[in-house]
Amino acid sequence: MNEEIERDLLALLVCPLTKEKLVQDGDWLVCNSSTPRRRYPIRDGIPVLLSDEAEELEHI
Repeated sequence: MNEEIERDLLALLVCPLTKEKLVQDGDWLVCNSSTPRRRYPIRDGIPVLLSDEAEELEHI
């Protein structure tokens, strides 16, 4: 679906585990902290920032 999160809202959102800023990548919000690197889904335009909904990504 790829809905763009408003810039003002995105500036306030942080990873619930690391408290690092999130960046939008399609239908996901990505936390690029070194450990753990996670992404959170956006469903119907709403960020789902629950740790059990997150996917852990490989390190870059």
